[in-house]
Amino acid sequence: MSIVIQTDKRTGITYAYDTTYYWDKEKRQSRSKRICVGKIDPETGDIVPTRGRAKKGSKSADGKPAKTGPKPFGETRHLYYGATYLLNEFADELGLAADLRQCFPETYKQLLSAAFYLILEDNTPLYRFEKWHLTHKHPYGESITSPRSSEFAIQGFIQSSKHTVTL
Repeated sequence: MSIVIQTDKRTGITYAYDTTYYWDKEKRQSRSKRICVGKIDPETGDIVPTRGRAKKGSKSADGKPAKTGPKPFGETRHLYYGATYLLNEFADELGLAADLRQCFPETYKQLLSAAFYLILEDNTPLYRFEKWHLTHKHPYGESITSPRSSEFAIQGFIQSSKHTVTL
């Protein structure tokens, strides 16, 4: 369960929803069930319960209704790491990472990430790296946008013509 914050376009009010994700076997898709927790106070950023949907019957020791505060939540991501970890170990063992670091000190992590992508995603063009980055852990750790990948390839070619690497 997680808290999802969404703004109503018609009224401009920001609401907080308690969201539970589940797998629908018939449709073979992920689905979610949302329950409105309350509105977000624009000044304090706290969640304010709406229309008595707060926990009913919950009272403190003195008999007054218990005040519920904002529930902490964090962003979670599921990243694939096995194949890139293996490729990273190969690059370290073969000395490829050290050679790239020596020849291209500013962009060697980008080069490694691009190489890992091209190895793992067989015939997929480099402009799809942005989407792949969202689901995989890689040495650079950031996205390489499509225009950036072209600049990056040209810079790599220019730098490689200045350095000679013997294997």
